[in-house]
Amino acid sequence: MRFSSPGPDRVAVVGAGMVGLSTAWFLQELGATVTVLERADVAAGSSWGNAGWITPGLATPLPEPAVVRYGLRAVLSPSSPVYVPLSGDLQLLRFLAGFARHSTTARWKRAMRSLVPINRLALSSFDALSEGGVAAETVPAGSFLAAYGSTQERKVLLDELEHIRSSGQSIEFDVLGGDEAREVEPALSAKVGAALRLHGQRYVDPGAYVHALAAAVRARGGDVRIGAEVTEVSDDGRGVQVRTADGRVDHVASVVLANGVWLRRLGHRFGVRSLIQAGRGYSFSVPMERVPSAPVYFPAQRVACTPLEGRLLRVAGMMEFRSPEAPLDARRINALVDAARPLLEGADLDMRKDEWVGSRPCTPDGLPLIGATRSPRVFAAGGHGMWGITLGPATGRLLAEQVVTGRRPAELGPFDPLR
Repeated sequence: MRFSSPGPDRVAVVGAGMVGLSTAWFLQELGATVTVLERADVAAGSSWGNAGWITPGLATPLPEPAVVRYGLRAVLSPSSPVYVPLSGDLQLLRFLAGFARHSTTARWKRAMRSLVPINRLALSSFDALSEGGVAAETVPAGSFLAAYGSTQERKVLLDELEHIRSSGQSIEFDVLGGDEAREVEPALSAKVGAALRLHGQRYVDPGAYVHALAAAVRARGGDVRIGAEVTEVSDDGRGVQVRTADGRVDHVASVVLANGVWLRRLGHRFGVRSLIQAGRGYSFSVPMERVPSAPVYFPAQRVACTPLEGRLLRVAGMMEFRSPEAPLDARRINALVDAARPLLEGADLDMRKDEWVGSRPCTPDGLPLIGATRSPRVFAAGGHGMWGITLGPATGRLLAEQVVTGRRPAELGPFDPLR
């Protein structure tokens, strides 16, 4: 058995996705010596193939009345934007019951108010990473469009944006007709009859960005260990022992659990009882003669399109409550294709590459778990649902402050992992 030497400023971070690596980087900013332990590879979880949006204006709680209105028949269909396969999984049933309880207007508004302070830090936290040497671009989305078939469909997002504004969050947008939307983005088909153009949002190639973040952590002396599956975390009263499957034990001052949908496996003994369910999203990339100049969102279909280098468009979306270990379901890829095909012009949806499924870590109340656990040396950072890219750097910035100083920033108050 191999032991690492302990140190008062040594911190282990479990998970090399956007949240974990952002936390590691900001810990280094505050003088900590960091080891990142990743069971698979950098960005191997939900970070790699998602839409890559940095959209604090849209970072809202997932449980909402509109989701419940899909109805039982809809969510049991593999072609539905929200899909729950029939299962005897008791934990999934408990999660769905809790999710339904929180899908009311009153609870959504309360959760939205909780997200506003951290949402306000999202863009400046990306700027801090860039100014600190992370060699990856965040691209301003000058014409970020949310497109609909009709003005009636668009009303759902208009109402939501008004609720977002009333919660204290700034979001600016223009209301467009179908022809106006096609003037902005010719890739939209004639079936688009209404749209909203959002201002002040950004996007990244998420896989490339997270790898650049890992490189920056390493360049500053951090150890990013790939293939290091953490099997046990224990607090011995003086520090924390982190055991990996290869028999190695790291003795550190503190540990941050940022391992996505698997956070509760290690955090349960430290009082993290909130259920974390895989909300699986799918994506693929397709060639286009003329790639959209900025992201395009089809909210009614839950389809998100993001331009990539090399005349590629990433088409992502869907929400599937299922085991994270389940294989990719080709029916969900087909549902994504069928949803996107009538709405996009010039996308060769039959020339797909990089078909992918990733597990977003979702909580029943739609709020992440960020902060100290029952042990003052063990911290949680997860449960961001669809907003791990958007809120990863802000999470890392705030949590690093708490780990190093022992003081919880006010923005983290609603996200207590022990709630």
